[in-house]
Amino acid sequence: MSTTPLRRVVKVGTSLLRGSAERPTAAVIADLAASLNRARRQGDSVALVTSGAVGLGCSILGLARRPTEVEALQAAAAIGQGRLMGLYQDAFAVRGLKAAQVLLTRGDLASRRRYQNACRTLAQLFAWGVVPVVNENDTLATDELRFGDNDTLSALVAVAVGADELILLTDVDRLYSGDPRQDASAEPINEVGSLAELERLSQGASGGGQWGTGGMTTKLAAARIATSSGIRVHLADGRDPAVLDALVAGKRVGTLFQPAATPLPDRKRWLAHALLPQGSVRLDVGAEQALISHGASLLAVGVLAVEGDFLPREAVRLLSNDGRELGRGLATRGSAELRQLIGQAGVEVVHRDHMALVGEAAVGHRDRSTIRPSS
Repeated sequence: MSTTPLRRVVKVGTSLLRGSAERPTAAVIADLAASLNRARRQGDSVALVTSGAVGLGCSILGLARRPTEVEALQAAAAIGQGRLMGLYQDAFAVRGLKAAQVLLTRGDLASRRRYQNACRTLAQLFAWGVVPVVNENDTLATDELRFGDNDTLSALVAVAVGADELILLTDVDRLYSGDPRQDASAEPINEVGSLAELERLSQGASGGGQWGTGGMTTKLAAARIATSSGIRVHLADGRDPAVLDALVAGKRVGTLFQPAATPLPDRKRWLAHALLPQGSVRLDVGAEQALISHGASLLAVGVLAVEGDFLPREAVRLLSNDGRELGRGLATRGSAELRQLIGQAGVEVVHRDHMALVGEAAVGHRDRSTIRPSS
């Protein structure tokens, strides 16, 4: 068992929390509480990112189908969130744990001030020995302020609390080279050792196949956010109640994503992953290379086009000429003014201190070690 206390974020999704006839939701939550209690007893700080509010709300209402209208989903979340927290608080109390409900929208983390406030609140809960139970604020979140999935939320929470580990509990036993339900030749992957390999896997999962649409795309995106920030990530089967205990004990279960050797500093993490871009700036090849190879600021002379409407100091995507996202940053000027300055020398568009590269651009010349399939 690990002797060094760690800071962990554990994410559990709807597919696990809905339970089954043999293992209902209350039993799933009780098992989670028992495992989190054992982690706390060995000195670890733990935050839990949970789904399930909408599903519980539908169950309480006796709805046969999940609603599709935004108002109905938000109302179901409002009903289910109280029940969900009640289940957690009851299960935690039996084991002497205290829980705190933390509801977030994407806007809470996209604002630098609110992001820092969330970091301080979570840090205080840890200092008090309380387990933050984090969920998206489905009752209030609008489409433009939604995380879209709790995998992304869990990674951003892990970044916000400075976690050592992010544990993604899902309904598959590990990552595979393809969808094992559709591809008999799919090989299990025990470890992903570099951002370069993670980027390659992410591109494969987003190609439109069954593997990509089954939820693995968002888990790989979460792993990219966390590992680039220096956080180790585990993907494992949460249907087995012994799995979380094994991970807490330091055993190798599922797939391990190794953290980047040179993680992004705190502000760059926020720029790369938490911002909500309001527009895009398309670069020529020379500007792309200047950003990737030399860490330069973006100048108007290297801009081909300005897309969308944004104000000074608002976030923008930095795109290659063929549409690949290279990074994100805070624009020095609004979109209307920048359109008038395209191609001009000496005009700064995004300063390098307010820019973070993402995806392949972030990998740059980092170690391109290979993934290690099971032997």
